[in-house]
Amino acid sequence: MQTGSCRIIGGRWRGRKIKFDDADGLRPTTDRIRETVFNWLQPYIQQSYCLDLFAGSGVLGFEAFSRGASEVMLIEKNIKTVKSIKHNISVLDAEGMSIQQQDALLWLSSSGLDERLKHHYNLVFLDPPFHTDLLANSSALLESSGCLSDDAIIYVEHAVDADVELPKPWFCLKEKRAGQVSYKLFERRG
Repeated sequence: MQTGSCRIIGGRWRGRKIKFDDADGLRPTTDRIRETVFNWLQPYIQQSYCLDLFAGSGVLGFEAFSRGASEVMLIEKNIKTVKSIKHNISVLDAEGMSIQQQDALLWLSSSGLDERLKHHYNLVFLDPPFHTDLLANSSALLESSGCLSDDAIIYVEHAVDADVELPKPWFCLKEKRAGQVSYKLFERRG
């Protein structure tokens, strides 16, 4: 098993490294992009209820929690990756972070979703594997699931060449490009 690592770049765990299983297709958000994204998120992150739908390495969720999010829910399908995230949660003693091993689309469309929610998420990371229809499908399900706050902030990352159609109530606040990655910050205006 190959492992990778990412450095948390801000907050109480600044400089700490998290290790993860280097699974097929896993591409953690780079330090450079994360620095920009978390500068964008600074006004929204304190005491936020955060959802990371395609957690992968978990670095976006750990970064959010390190910088003051109240709770972080990570959803990840790959069992080895989930074990790595659980290990990192334990090592950092990150009470308030939790992970569920499940397909993100199934989690969003589950009839029991309302029972699992203590509150609506007001910060969401949506960074599915590139060159799939997962972004369109997950954003539509996310919008219809009832788990978003009216003014939720949604971070989206996708391939530059992707044809992206997102829900109508999502208004693009900021966007940038780094190589073949396009990353954007949306506000839900519900």
